[in-house]
Amino acid sequence: MTEQLWRVISLQDHNTRVVIFGAAMLGLAAGLVGCFTLLRRRALVGDALAHAALPGIAIAFLWVSAMGGNGRSLPVLLAGATVSGLFGIASILIIRRGTRIKEDAALGIVLSVFFGLGLELLGIAQQMKNGNKAGLESFIYGKTASMVESDAWLITVASLICVVVCVGLFKEFKLLCFDEAFAGSRGYPVVLLDAALMSVVVVITIIGLQAVGLVLVIALLVIPAASARFWTDRLVWMMVLSSAIGMTGCLIGAAASAMLPRLPSGAMIVLTTGVGFLISFFVGARRGLLIRMWRRRSLNASIDRQHLLRELYELFENDPSRLSVSWEELVQARSWSNKRLRKILDQASNDGWVSENITKMEFALTKRGESEARRLTRRHRLWELYLIHHADIAPQRVDRDADAIEHVLEPETVAELESLLNAELGERRMPTDPHASSAEGVEA
Repeated sequence: MTEQLWRVISLQDHNTRVVIFGAAMLGLAAGLVGCFTLLRRRALVGDALAHAALPGIAIAFLWVSAMGGNGRSLPVLLAGATVSGLFGIASILIIRRGTRIKEDAALGIVLSVFFGLGLELLGIAQQMKNGNKAGLESFIYGKTASMVESDAWLITVASLICVVVCVGLFKEFKLLCFDEAFAGSRGYPVVLLDAALMSVVVVITIIGLQAVGLVLVIALLVIPAASARFWTDRLVWMMVLSSAIGMTGCLIGAAASAMLPRLPSGAMIVLTTGVGFLISFFVGARRGLLIRMWRRRSLNASIDRQHLLRELYELFENDPSRLSVSWEELVQARSWSNKRLRKILDQASNDGWVSENITKMEFALTKRGESEARRLTRRHRLWELYLIHHADIAPQRVDRDADAIEHVLEPETVAELESLLNAELGERRMPTDPHASSAEGVEA
C-alpha cells in the first residue's frame, strides 16, 4: 500500500500522470465557470444538462456502431451528449416560456424524463454485441482511470477554451450576474452573453461526464464556487480560490481513485471537494461559521461596553456633583446580570475607560473614558434626533430603534447626520436627551 501511494504521489506511471493532469484541468475550469453560474443562480442547469446528455451518449453509440464505426470513441459520445444536452436545455426554455410552469419544475421534468430515456437506451445498447464492453455506464458514475492521453488533451483544450472565454468576458459576465437589467440598459447584448455563459457550462458539463459522471458533475460547478464564497467578497479572488479548490479536489480524488480502482472516481472527487467545502464552511475568513460567531461575540461585547459608557455618562450628566456610580445603579439601569456586568466592567477597566473602587464597589469614568463616552452619547442622540425629525419615530420608541442600528453606523453616516442637524444643534455640541425633556435643546 505504501509503495502504491508513493508511485501515485511521484507520478511514476504514465497513465497516472494523464489522469491527474486531465482531472486537474477539468477542476480548474469547472471552478472558474461555477462562480458565474452560482452568482447567476443557474447552478442546477448543469445538473439538468448532465442528465439530459445520457440519451445522446446511448444514441451516438448505437448509431455509430450500426454504421460500422467505433461507437466507443470519446469525441463521438461527447458529441452525442452535447446535442442531447442542448435539446434538454431547449426543452426547459420551451416549458418555462410556453407554459405557466416555473423553472424548478421544468428542470425536474426534463431531468427525470431524459435520464429515464437514457437508462432505457443504455439497456438496449448493452444487449448488443460487445455492448456490455462499451463502458457506457462509466458516464453515470465516472471512471477517471479509463482516461487515455487523447481524452486528457481533449479535456485540457476544452477547459482552456472555457477559461479564456470567462477571462475575456469577465467584465461582461460580472455585470450580467449582478445586474442584468443595468447591463441591458448600457447596451450590452444580454441574450448573447447569457448564451455564451451557458455554452461554457455545456462544455464543462459534457467533458466532465467521464471524470465524475453525470450524477455528480454538478458538484464540480457548485461546490468549489460555494466554498470560495466563504473566503472572499471579491469576484476575482473568488474565481482564483474556486479554481484552486476545484483543481485540488480533482487532483486528490483522481489520485485516490488510482490507488483504489474499485471505488467510483466521481464519488472520490466530489467527496474531496466536499471536505474543502466543510473546511471553508467552518473557518472561511469572510463567511465561515466560526468567524461569524467570533464577530457576533465581539460585536455583542462592544455593544455592552458602549452601553456601559453611555449609562455612566448620562448618570454623571444628570448629577454633575457625583463622583462615582454604585454597582446597584448599573444593575438596575440595564437589567444586567451580576456575571455579565462584572465581565463588561473588567473589559472596560482593561481598556482604560473605567476606574473602580473595589472596596465600595463604585465606578467612575477615566479621562479617556469620559471622552469616549461623550462621543458615543452624542452619536446615539444624533441618531435619535434624526429618527424623530426625519423618520417620524415617536420619542417614546426612538431609543430602541436607535439602539438597533447605531452600533454599526459608519463614520461617513455620522458625519452626514451631523451635517443635517448642525443647523439646529450648533457645531460639536451635545444634544439633550430626547427622553429627558419634550423640548429639544442644546447643552453648551
